[in-house]
Amino acid sequence: MDKIKQLRNIFKGDSIIWMIFFLLCIISIVEVYSSSSILGYKTGNYWYAAVYHTSLLFLGLLAMVCVLNVPCRYFKVMTPLMVPISLVLLVLVYIIGTKENDAARWIKLFGVIPLQPSEIAKGTMVLATAHILSQLQTADGAHPKAFKYVCLTAGGLIALVFPENFSTAALMGAVVFLMMIIGRVPMRQIGYLCTGVAVVAVVAVLLVMTVGKSSEQLAKESMAQGRQYTEVSVKEGKKEEPVVVKRGGVLHRLDLWKDRIDNFLDNKYVAPKDYDLDKNGQVGHANIAISSSNFLGKGPGNSEQRDFLPLAFSDFIYAIIFEELGWLGAAFVAMLYISLLFRTGYIARQCENTFPAYLIMGLALMIVIQALFNMCVAVGLAPVTGQPLPLISKGGTSSIINCIYIGVILSVSRTAKRRDMPKTAAAHSVAK
Repeated sequence: MDKIKQLRNIFKGDSIIWMIFFLLCIISIVEVYSSSSILGYKTGNYWYAAVYHTSLLFLGLLAMVCVLNVPCRYFKVMTPLMVPISLVLLVLVYIIGTKENDAARWIKLFGVIPLQPSEIAKGTMVLATAHILSQLQTADGAHPKAFKYVCLTAGGLIALVFPENFSTAALMGAVVFLMMIIGRVPMRQIGYLCTGVAVVAVVAVLLVMTVGKSSEQLAKESMAQGRQYTEVSVKEGKKEEPVVVKRGGVLHRLDLWKDRIDNFLDNKYVAPKDYDLDKNGQVGHANIAISSSNFLGKGPGNSEQRDFLPLAFSDFIYAIIFEELGWLGAAFVAMLYISLLFRTGYIARQCENTFPAYLIMGLALMIVIQALFNMCVAVGLAPVTGQPLPLISKGGTSSIINCIYIGVILSVSRTAKRRDMPKTAAAHSVAK
């Protein structure tokens, strides 16, 4: 009995949220170990990726336990501190950031600890939006000033993320939009926002499609300018390809976005023997992994495409889940995220105060929308982006911060004042 009490003291909060979290972690460890075999081959240590990822999840678990023991009313106090910190970090990433996949997204604290400021900015944006909507909430909904303050705060964070990480900026914008609807912002202002976003989106797409250049265009320009060819032996039956020099700055990002849009919209049938796996390796091998699976899959550790699929342990881990666990396992993983959102909604409805309700709904939407978008990319329903699968993909900063998000949800489930709970009972629960 004493051991059971000790476990209950550690694993406080909603039991269903805990169960979903542990199931996602178990799937994550198994699939990261399976999909990172190429890293094991290169390093000679087949356990390194799984051990490293497990250690990150353990650190995330410790952070989650610490956060869930903090009464939810103290999260509001952190808003004035987190907003300037996030803004400074987002600016620093452009000055001293480390480039990865041709985008500056990381900075190293003390020259050692890697940190992705956009991950911190996502949580800060949700925290600030929940704070503003709760403070300016009236009997008839959010005060009209709430819309302006949310747009200024969230818009500033999104604008700094956008140039180097469009998919994360779009995710943040979608979450803020849904939080405004949940926070009862006047529909007239929501309509203005939708119109403005639609106009900006059309202009942005036109800019990308007119100014951006595809890989084929850059290759032709390289050939016209007489650039050297890569040294590839013709005897091996391979074509010589021109060295394509990428354009720098914002132009390179426009070229990348144009390539992704063109590839996604290109519905022309290509025979399997003519498909260029060197050019579209991620999409091609992901499609092979999904199409070669069945209802139950090939079994954990039996994936064949993990050795060919780039970033199989990160951006396209859902394709490996499809291949190994089948359609049933893939559907189960999707249902875990949907269950997380519905359970968080149930907890939010029980909250008497609006701030904790808006906060956990924003965090749950952030996790679930990112997860569903990652799944859509893996199955070919959305353009390729760099969004990992939350709590499952191999990661660093994102894995720990997602655990903190879960800790906040558990804290609210444990300490928030409930609608049907008398004040004395609520005070006793918080004290306990």
